[in-house]
Amino acid sequence: MSMKKMFAKTILCALLAMTLLSGLATPARADRNDKCQRDIHKAEENLEKAVHKYGEHSRQAEDRRHQLEEVRERCRAHDRDHDRDHDPDHH
Repeated sequence: MSMKKMFAKTILCALLAMTLLSGLATPARADRNDKCQRDIHKAEENLEKAVHKYGEHSRQAEDRRHQLEEVRERCRAHDRDHDRDHDPDHH
């Protein structure tokens, strides 16, 4: 086999591997984003229920607001970590 053909096959395999590996990361992030959206939605529903049942400024509503902020912060932190991990300029 000539060196040109071997080099071409090596490059082709490397490109194929990079394509496959980048495709694997995307669904994982999409799944995490879906989970975050579900968690946020659930926390918002819990807040609405507490406000309806106990009142806007009740202890229960304040607890649910706090829980909603915790879920939102957890999702933001995960996004920041993911972005930092995939930033080529980050050391």
